Formats: sequence, C-alpha cells, structure tokens
Amino acid sequence: MILLTGANGFLGKSMIKKLGVSNVITLSRKKSHHQIDLKNEVPVFENVFDTVIHAAGKAHLVPKTEKEKKDFFSVNVTGTENLLKGLERSGLPEKFVFVSSVSVYGISKGILIDENSPLLAKDPYGLSKINAEQLVRQWCKTNNVICTIFRLPLLVGTNPPGNLNALIKSIKKGYYFNIAGGGAKKSMVMIDDVATIISKAALIGGVFNLTDGYHPSFLELSDLIANQLGKSKPLNIPMWIALVMAKVGDLISSKAPINSDKLVKITSDLTFDDSKARQMLGWKPTPVLNGFKIS
Repeated sequence: MILLTGANGFLGKSMIKKLGVSNVITLSRKKSHHQIDLKNEVPVFENVFDTVIHAAGKAHLVPKTEKEKKDFFSVNVTGTENLLKGLERSGLPEKFVFVSSVSVYGISKGILIDENSPLLAKDPYGLSKINAEQLVRQWCKTNNVICTIFRLPLLVGTNPPGNLNALIKSIKKGYYFNIAGGGAKKSMVMIDDVATIISKAALIGGVFNLTDGYHPSFLELSDLIANQLGKSKPLNIPMWIALVMAKVGDLISSKAPINSDKLVKITSDLTFDDSKARQMLGWKPTPVLNGFKIS
C-alpha cells in the first residue's frame, strides 16, 4: 500500500494515474482519503504503508509578505515533521520518497550541477526544502527506512501551473518577448516521466536530479508553445534594450517586471546533471520538446 501526499497537485495527479488508484491512499487538504492540512495537525493512519511519497508542499513563488515567507516553513518543514510523526504512530514504511527541488542549490546560473553540489539556497522556498530534506534523511536513517529524494526542475505537462502556465498565457495574448535571442538553456522534465520512475527509485534510495537531458532554451520552448497555439513566433528584445529596461527597473523596485538580477537569470544557462539517475535507475526521459502538449 502506498501513501501519497499532495495527491491533488500537478505531480500528485500524474502519479495516481501511473501508480493506479487501487494501490494508493491519498492525503490532501480536500478530496482525498485523508483530508488534512499537515502544517496544522499530525495525521492518524489506520494503515501501515509500504511506501510513502511526500509530494505535498508550498510551491515556489516570490513571497510578498512576511506571512508568505513563513508559510514556506510551516507547510514544507512543519508539514513534513507532522507527517513523519503520524507515520511513527501508525507503523513505519519500508520506503520514503520526498519530492524536493533544484532550488536547494541556491544558484541562478550554472552548467550541469550535480547532487554533490553545496546547498546554498537563502530564499524562503529553497531553505524550507533544504530543512525538509534534512528532516527526512535523518528520520529515515534513524528508522532504517529507504530514503529517496528527487530534486526537480520545472515540471512540464498538460495544463501546467505556475511559471509555465504564465508563459503560455503571455504567448497566447501576444505580449511575450524573448530577450537577447532567448538562447539561455534551462533544465525541465516531463511530469509523467517523474511519476513513472518513482517506484523503481524507491527500492534503491538516494538523491537524484531529474531532467529531460536536453535542457531547452527559452527560444525553443516559446516557439513550440506558439506553434501549438497557432500564434506567430515571439519577437526578440535586443540585449542593449533589455539592459536599459533593467537599469530602469533597478531604480523602481525589486518588484519591477525586469531588473538587473532578473535579467541575469533570464539570460543565463541553468542546467542540472541527471547522470546519476541514468546510471542507477536506468532513467531515460522524454525530451520536453518532443513530449510537451499544452492540452
């Protein structure tokens, strides 16, 4: 029997399809077997689970208030702690899979960063994921549970949420522009591939980056989306114009649509090495540019 937290989330729904409804007990704030807000309560389970997949968490966004900053820790850290307490009371699983993020590395540019790289995140989201990883690893070690941690980049699939959804909407409405040719490469991964590899990874354990292995550029991804929407390819803003806009943004505030920091992130490669997963798990992902269908 498998316990899946975050069952109503983007990744959770995909995992249910791959794992099969009959094998999975779900936990989420609503519409699940256990309707629980983990940040506020310790769950009570009637079952002893063979495998726990902890995909619940507060998604990455830029916090605007102190409350939003604290929410990352209450959801991602306290929520994880409460889940572990509940499992101790009901009976320990054999395997625990934690869905983390490449945000733990805390960098905005770099090429093929691997799992041995230092965890340098200083932002609330990245820090909360580091803290949750540490909780899970120590708990698994203490209780002799096989521990698997996935550090995921941008998840790609049908009707995606977050930044990818915003990109699709902006291209659809015609106000998306690539900057300096849109050549910066970013790691991404198909959501169905992540869901498929979980069962195998859970048997082995370890920390794994998962990517599509190709790392599309903004230009390639935006052209793909525009083509599927039947729209013209996005126009390009030359670097010199972007630099001027960034300087203006610096003078306005950090909330400006573009500033110098944001410009560096947009125009820099940020890719992660998934060779460990390929060697240990037989990871053979679908390139995003081949697999992504908007709807």
